Amino acid sequence: MFIESQKSESQAVLNLAYSVCAAVRTAPKACRIDHLETAVLTGEDKKKLADEMRRIGGCIGEDGIHFFRDAGNLDASEAVVLIGAKYEARGIGKMCGLCRFDDCSACCGMGAVCVFTPLDLGIALGSAVALIADNRVDNRIMFTVGKAASSLGLLGEYELIMGIPLSVSGKSPFFDR
Repeated sequence: MFIESQKSESQAVLNLAYSVCAAVRTAPKACRIDHLETAVLTGEDKKKLADEMRRIGGCIGEDGIHFFRDAGNLDASEAVVLIGAKYEARGIGKMCGLCRFDDCSACCGMGAVCVFTPLDLGIALGSAVALIADNRVDNRIMFTVGKAASSLGLLGEYELIMGIPLSVSGKSPFFDR
C-alpha cells in the first residue's frame, strides 16, 4: 500500500482532533461537574466558520482585523476543534463566593458568570494544546473562532467557546502574526 503524505497528514490531524475531544472530556473539572462540549469541523463547515469570522470582522471596525487574520489561519488549517463551556453555576452556595455574590442563585440572577466555567475551560484548553504539542501539530487557541462559532450556534447552549485550528505544513500559519 502506498499512501501519499497529504493523505496521511490529513488523517493524522483528524485522529488528533478526535483525541483532543477525549482529552477535554477527561480534563479535571470543578466540583466534578462537566459543563464542557467539543466538536471538530473540517471542509465546508470550517469554511462557513471562517466566513462568519470575516462577517464579524467587517462589523466591528478597526478591531476586525484580528478576525480577518484568524479566518485566514483557519483557511490554512486542516481542521478546527471547538471547545465550549456552559454558563451554569456549580450550586456550591454560600461557601464559595468567588463570583463576589452571596450565593450561586444571586450570581445567576444578575447574569454573571460562575468563576468555575472559565476555569474549567482553561484547564481543558491546556490539556488539549498539550496533547496537540506532544503530536507536533501546529495550533493556536483563538477566541475569534469561538466568537464566530457561538454566533452560528454551533455548540448550542455551550456559549463560551474557544477554537483551536490544527495545521500540518512546512511552516506554521500561526507563527508570523
